[in-house]
Amino acid sequence: MNPLPPLFLSHGSPMTALEPGAAGEFFRRLGPALDAAFGRPRAILAISAHSLTREPVLVAGARHETIHDFGGFPEALYRLRYDAPGAPELATRVQALLAEAGMPVQRHEGGGLDHGVWTPLLHVYPAVDVPVLPLAWPPGWTPAQLFALGRALAPLAAEGVLVMASGSITHNLRRVFAALGAGQVDAPATPESTAFRDWFAERGAAADWPALLAWRSEAPHAALMHPSDEHLLPFFVAAGAAGEAPVARRVHASLTYGDLGMDAYAFGPQSARLAEALAA
Repeated sequence: MNPLPPLFLSHGSPMTALEPGAAGEFFRRLGPALDAAFGRPRAILAISAHSLTREPVLVAGARHETIHDFGGFPEALYRLRYDAPGAPELATRVQALLAEAGMPVQRHEGGGLDHGVWTPLLHVYPAVDVPVLPLAWPPGWTPAQLFALGRALAPLAAEGVLVMASGSITHNLRRVFAALGAGQVDAPATPESTAFRDWFAERGAAADWPALLAWRSEAPHAALMHPSDEHLLPFFVAAGAAGEAPVARRVHASLTYGDLGMDAYAFGPQSARLAEALAA
């Protein structure tokens, strides 16, 4: 098996599970592309914007229930299930890696996948046959600290583990549904969202980590695109898992509601191989 490139996926609304749109179509191509280029992952280490704790916590149950952590959506969405196998043995390996790096980590023997994990995986691996290990993380950590967390996980890529971070490249829901008016899913791109997303793509392609780690002060419209930063911070965990100064390659670009970016990134030298597989 070739080493797997860590990923950052913008998961979008839970409705992506029922109404895939461009991002959902990308997710459906992603699983076969990963399998063709690298072999089926033996497990997925999932870092979601919706699983936040005071220090890292591994959700190490043998089985995961589907968590519908949202309200006000159609009943059909609550009937969807993604009850995936867990990865307790991988949790033991991750504990050892983080301990070696001098990082705190707790282990919880329960299970459950929030929508930041199961919404994309419903399309990526619909057979629900890849074990998943959620890693909850502290939103108070800086991008540099989260990058270091990812660096501690870097050996997993060569062990058949897909590090999958899930969040959103832009995330200002008040702007999407209030400031922009009607909240049409196919609204044209706003210039502010485009500028922010393109800045990330350009800095990522250049592996300009001093700028990326300082995105709050360096990126255009940073506060507007992320009034709070929990949906972007998983990007840095996945990036760190690819190596010391990895290329961040945008492998998908789309958006919903004119402002909510659905971009996806792959990190490190293997990102080019994934891009080729997606294009095939």
